[in-house]
Amino acid sequence: MLSILVPIYNYNVYPLVVALHKQCTDCEIAFEILCQDDASNSSVNALNEKVNALSNCSFISLKENVAHRENRNSLANQAKFDYLLFIDGDSIIIHEHYIKKYINNLLDFDVIYGGRLHPEKCPSNNQKLRWKYGKYIEDKSAANRKKKPYQSLLFNNTVIKKNCFNKVKFDKNIKKYGHDDTQLSYQLSLLKSKVNHIENPVEHGDIDTNLVYLNKTKESLENLISLYEEEKIDVKFVRLIQLYHFLKKTKTTFIISKIHSIFEKYVVQNLTGNHPNLFLFNWYRVGYLCSINATN
Repeated sequence: MLSILVPIYNYNVYPLVVALHKQCTDCEIAFEILCQDDASNSSVNALNEKVNALSNCSFISLKENVAHRENRNSLANQAKFDYLLFIDGDSIIIHEHYIKKYINNLLDFDVIYGGRLHPEKCPSNNQKLRWKYGKYIEDKSAANRKKKPYQSLLFNNTVIKKNCFNKVKFDKNIKKYGHDDTQLSYQLSLLKSKVNHIENPVEHGDIDTNLVYLNKTKESLENLISLYEEEKIDVKFVRLIQLYHFLKKTKTTFIISKIHSIFEKYVVQNLTGNHPNLFLFNWYRVGYLCSINATN
């Protein structure tokens, strides 16, 4: 029936597994919950070992780091059931019928995405950038997500048929953070996989600090450029790449990269401060994209 796959890195996954285990047991379905730490060597793993005491659940820690994509692929290879639920270890279950809702929506679809929410209040000023971008840009209703079903897919809190996943998988050749969802969703669009969006969100628990998220953003933009240059994704599939492609054709990337270099210090001060501005964040992303091209 359902294999729940939980990739982890240095995080206490036990509360999440307990919540999922209870709901699966209440639904009386055949299930397994597989948790895999990507060689963090964290002391937290002593707590995660308690997962092994729960029925149909397992936790292991890899000896060598394989990066997030291959960790997910590895979990999928180990799964024994026909449906895979990918859920990140820092997710928080906020609905008591979370599993039941997925079970009730499995028929006639290859992929089902339940959505994600950020807490109503930001945990701290030092997490404002990630929280604001998540809450005001990424958190979307199912009705909104259905307008662009493939582009709205995030592979946290997503159920996918195993035979469908095996046709695409995550690109293990890319080791940096970011846009693994984008690439996989694009591959699904080429296969014309049947995608459904429902209202069944989890809450994002471990919100990055401003500086950590800014550095992750830079890394993800480097990945996006690689996908574009290696033609692993269509220009029209990602708005940011569509804009970059236009700027490149009009030979304005160098000018924007220069403007970016002049104002970068001041923009970063805002983005890592207590009141990050999302307009400046979008400008930073475009400027950084163009500066990658300028240095290549």
